Amino acid sequence: MPSDQRFVKTYSQGAFASTMEIWVDRLTGVNYLFRKDGYRGGLTPLLNRDGTPVVTSVPRDEN
Repeated sequence: MPSDQRFVKTYSQGAFASTMEIWVDRLTGVNYLFRKDGYRGGLTPLLNRDGTPVVTSVPRDEN
């Protein structure tokens, strides 16, 4: 993956029609949960127990 892309997929689970993925914003480190089921899908920030967003350090030059 080119390092100029803003988001990186760090986790994926499921089959073709039904998937769950975690994406990390390289600029902010915020983790997002993406869920797809058929033609439906949704994206939401992944939250800690205290309600704050999960933040991960991601090197900008990661491949």
